[in-house]
Amino acid sequence: MARPARIVLLNGVGSAGKTSIARELQAITVDPFLHVQMDAFLDMMPERYQSHPDGILFETLVENGRNVVAVRAGALGALTLKGMRRSIAAMAGQGLDLIVDEVLLGGVGEYRRLLARHDLFVVGVLTPLDILESRERARGDRLVGLARWQFDRVHKNIAYDFEVDTSTAEPAACARRIKSRFGL
Repeated sequence: MARPARIVLLNGVGSAGKTSIARELQAITVDPFLHVQMDAFLDMMPERYQSHPDGILFETLVENGRNVVAVRAGALGALTLKGMRRSIAAMAGQGLDLIVDEVLLGGVGEYRRLLARHDLFVVGVLTPLDILESRERARGDRLVGLARWQFDRVHKNIAYDFEVDTSTAEPAACARRIKSRFGL
């Protein structure tokens, strides 16, 4: 039997630097790693479901006196995310090494179950809230308030195999640390 696939699961708030780290990691791993982005799967939904109760809904709320943007997955959104995770398992089943760029709001249990036969490395991509909010505003392609809403939810109850902090290290340095930690 061939060796198990290796999956690096990068989890963090939007604008934390997951995509930049994934690209840097792809460039330096010995074997090829495919980059799987949650956003690519969500973009597969028809445009009319991009801010729709049945797809992915972005809702402006006030929490602790601050505006936040909450994310809710409706029926199609939830099925899309479930399909994404099963697609990742299917790709791993073919022996493909993967870097998964994800914003986990329900923990890592489903990934651990689906990828039990493979080598799953769960990496927390951490950044202080003030820096996330600054990046969110600077990007211009994010809803301001999304990082604040995700901040306390994304890392909740997740035991990471490794963590990187993008406020103290550039994406290339984070990628080198991940590569070294897991022998990629």
